[in-house]
Amino acid sequence: MGQTAPVSADAWTSVVTVVSALSLAAWLWLLLAQGFFWRTDVRLPARVDPDVWPPVCVVVPARDEAGVLPASLPSLLAQDYPGRAEVFLIDDGSTDGTGDLARDLARRDGGLPLTVASPGEPPAGWTGKLWAVRHGIGLARAREPEYLLLTDADIAHAPDSLRQLVAAARTGGFDVVSQMARLRVESVWERLVVPAFVYFFAQLYPFRRIGRERAGKRATRTAAAAGGCVLLRADAAERARIPDAIRHAVIDDVALARAVKGSGGRVWLGLADGVDSVRPYPRLHDLWRMVSRSAYAQLRHSPPLLAGTVAGLALVYLVPPAAVIAGPVAGGAAAVCGAAAWLVMAGTYVPMLRYYRQPPWLAPLLPFTAFLYLLMTVDSAVQHYRGRGAAWKGRTYARPGALPDEG
Repeated sequence: MGQTAPVSADAWTSVVTVVSALSLAAWLWLLLAQGFFWRTDVRLPARVDPDVWPPVCVVVPARDEAGVLPASLPSLLAQDYPGRAEVFLIDDGSTDGTGDLARDLARRDGGLPLTVASPGEPPAGWTGKLWAVRHGIGLARAREPEYLLLTDADIAHAPDSLRQLVAAARTGGFDVVSQMARLRVESVWERLVVPAFVYFFAQLYPFRRIGRERAGKRATRTAAAAGGCVLLRADAAERARIPDAIRHAVIDDVALARAVKGSGGRVWLGLADGVDSVRPYPRLHDLWRMVSRSAYAQLRHSPPLLAGTVAGLALVYLVPPAAVIAGPVAGGAAAVCGAAAWLVMAGTYVPMLRYYRQPPWLAPLLPFTAFLYLLMTVDSAVQHYRGRGAAWKGRTYARPGALPDEG
């Protein structure tokens, strides 16, 4: 009986050491084999101006967006685009005067032609903003555009944003060119959570893999887009049946990219310069709601995937600091592995902090932020099983499992 405690202590030390080594191994794999996700130099690809600029229609779904439209819509109307371009703002049942405000801004500022329309209530089987997008694309088709720019009502564009997107699509032969808008980082919680949000997204969908081709065929099935800024070829939308084929999708931007790539199209996604979200997330509650709205949908509402994600987040992000703290008890090997993993983690996070113009000393705090994301993901699952489903701007939808098939 006298040996029980030492044996148990030795076994515990061995377990901590092994888990810490696994965490370090995971970080080395992420560093070297996950598409260099941590680099932030994936910006609009090389491009040249076309001889003739193709016609473009801009579709903006909007629901109760009066608070952000004055900072975003004028930037769209003021686009310096050499070809024919027109903006369609689809007022999806707003109660705050979004449509009237859009018309007032257009009258005040001028610029590109603006059409404000309403799609009416969505039929069963349509989620999020896709019913509004469908209505906007339907109106745009009458203008026979070559490209559609799908952008959110909270996104402000630099004056040359549209021409740069079109030039990149034409030069590279892409059917989708999407930029992840630079989100606002002003409040304490935004500084802590927002850069990590983009970092985690890039870890799941390495930007370099999305647009890569090799020897005339797709090198990878990785596909994603950022819904705030998606330039889409009109014929690719027809071929992929956008948005009807993805009408039940909660994460509509990723679903759009997958549908286009699955139909033989080429997709490019990168970080933005000159495309910014003006929507504030001043409180943790605001950011929590943004993440938890779709986190469980990202896991396809699968309990096994949820369990695996929680375990993976714990192993990759929580074990390193825990091993360092437990070092005096667990032994030097566990502490060394934990410290090395934490160092790699922080080092890969620094480029994203720099992109968001944040101090590098925030990098060691990433485990805390990851723990918040873990809790948000669990909460997303809890809300799903309480029957609240996904939501967009105050409109709640049924569980995807209850929706009809694509048909």
